[in-house]
Amino acid sequence: MLDIADELNRWCEQGRDFAVATVVATHGSSPRQPGAAMAVDGGGTVIGSVSGGCVEGAVYELCQTALTTGESVVERFGYSDEDAFAVGLTCGGVIDILVTPIRAATDRAAGGMDEPAVRPAVAPALAAAARGDAAAVVRVVAGPAGLLGRLLYVRPDGTHAGALNRPADVTEPTALERSAVAEALGHLAIGRTATVEIGEDGSRCGEPVTLLVESSVPPPRMLVFGAIDFASALVRIGKFLGHHVTLCDARPVFATARRFPEADEIVVDWPHRYLDTQRLDGRAVLCVLTHDAKFDVPLLERALRLPVAYVGAMGSRRTHESRLAKLRDVGLGEEELARLRSPIGLDLGGRTPEETALSIAAEIVAARHGASGAPLTGGGIPIHGHRVPAPAPGA
Repeated sequence: MLDIADELNRWCEQGRDFAVATVVATHGSSPRQPGAAMAVDGGGTVIGSVSGGCVEGAVYELCQTALTTGESVVERFGYSDEDAFAVGLTCGGVIDILVTPIRAATDRAAGGMDEPAVRPAVAPALAAAARGDAAAVVRVVAGPAGLLGRLLYVRPDGTHAGALNRPADVTEPTALERSAVAEALGHLAIGRTATVEIGEDGSRCGEPVTLLVESSVPPPRMLVFGAIDFASALVRIGKFLGHHVTLCDARPVFATARRFPEADEIVVDWPHRYLDTQRLDGRAVLCVLTHDAKFDVPLLERALRLPVAYVGAMGSRRTHESRLAKLRDVGLGEEELARLRSPIGLDLGGRTPEETALSIAAEIVAARHGASGAPLTGGGIPIHGHRVPAPAPGA
């Protein structure tokens, strides 16, 4: 739901009723991952996608039904070879879809219980995500009767709104809600969306409750050091991939807005001195294109000790070996040096700035998802299968 927060926030501000269909689980090959959402308002307007087109028609009908009944529902869509008219995924996978009505007036969860309304918790969550603030939403996708679709909005400071298994007249959070808040804060720290299973008593023992934890966080940082033509291309592709991109160079004649119009910010400073002023999270990527030891060594000495997602440095293999020797001389150990991606990028064979930027971006994406970067053709590698992303060292 948070992936379409901009439009949903407008719908809330306009007082529209709508239903949100969200992918809560995938099995095998599937085009969208948990958290992907599609919404339908009371007038039939549709935004978002849950399958890339395979099952949207059926999900549209589920959303309209939910708007009428006010009840949440989970539906599974798979692939059928036997029935030519079956609604399913042509890629052969299976997805589970949670449909939740978000109605302004009679907002009640399935089961007809005297339960807290969903919309008062959804609206501020959508507003926060639309502003670019960090926000998490926790929803019940499986568990005891009457809880399906119940929701918590969790802020980065741990305060929250909504309810999971608490009646409307109770203010003290339940054990399940306290555990859900802890899970949400953990997911927010790394910008992750996933399902977790917790007992209704808040432990791993009681009657199981499956929760979808969606997180929306500000764009990940990309710091590009070195105002060269390769950097200009990398800034453009970094923006295309959704990063907040900073270009840093100590030379004011090169680090200009005219040369790097797509950069979110341009900093004229020595790279290592600027890095010392920054607080970076485990999603940040650092691309060192300065190609000069007087910039590279003090910068990498600091960068390789930070818990960031990626540190890459441009240069030939000879330059890389010389750089490693200098970094050892300033005290970096082999474990820290092993984090350095150099020569930077994947072997795509290109030489132009744009081709080089593409190879760097490809390596960043592969590292984020724990993928090999190998060709899919003939390799037996899952296209949409689950991977375990490599955690940021020190995170």
